[in-house]
Amino acid sequence: MRTDHGGGGGGTNGGEAELSDSLRTFGVVLKALREESGLTQEEFARRVRYSAAYVAKIEQGKRFPPADLPARAEEVLGPVALKVLTAAAKSLTRRAGLASWFRQWAGVEEEALSLYAYECRAVPGLLQPEGYVRAVFERNLPPLSQEQVERQVCARLERQDLLATRPNTAFSFVIEQGILERRVGGSTVAREVIDHLLHVGQRHNIEIQVMPLRQEDHCGVEGQMYLAETPSHQWIGYTEGQRSSNLITAPNDLSVLLQRYGTLRSQALDCRATASLLKRMRGAL
Repeated sequence: MRTDHGGGGGGTNGGEAELSDSLRTFGVVLKALREESGLTQEEFARRVRYSAAYVAKIEQGKRFPPADLPARAEEVLGPVALKVLTAAAKSLTRRAGLASWFRQWAGVEEEALSLYAYECRAVPGLLQPEGYVRAVFERNLPPLSQEQVERQVCARLERQDLLATRPNTAFSFVIEQGILERRVGGSTVAREVIDHLLHVGQRHNIEIQVMPLRQEDHCGVEGQMYLAETPSHQWIGYTEGQRSSNLITAPNDLSVLLQRYGTLRSQALDCRATASLLKRMRGAL
């Protein structure tokens, strides 16, 4: 299974998150139930209020199914489907934290009405050009094989299709200037990163802001955060650390993260000032 580990650019679990039998089995069961009811993927997706692409990836075992899928499927496929899918969901293999959490977060990303990211470790995964992606995975510890590197690079670049296929999603990124000053991969990659940010930032639904190196009023000291607004206007959060990650759904925790993210946006350079800074940094390389 193709897998990407989150927003930033950190580890990969050494390729551990491959297509598992239990995910594949869940997908086969869902497909069989859908076909038995005479529904196409598009028809089923519309009725359960997910995109057809998302349903397709679940049926292929490429996405961890959301917790409410069996209940939504019952409305369309009946009570037997609820029992079967609930049982199949219990048998899913949840391999080490990052991979399983990210499968869920990847599905949240694909359906999001709004997607916010604050990064203090690496360029957000959705904004990484190929040179940067490759530099990150080639420096992974423990080292990845060349085959694993290529698989991870392809996975991350494929995930970036979201930016083109979700023109009605509001994307907001706050990135620490220090990430760009670090020049992971060398000056050539650093130029590629800046050029890519300037290009992507021209899209009407994407805002990119840089947090300057010196900012006395800074509320992001507890680390990176990702936030997504679902089609039902609920918010979900996601955080990552060293070989650990967390999907956040508790309303009180989400309230804290939303407050912090809103403040971070006010503390960072606005989009126009960000573009000016990026051009100056590009000229200095």
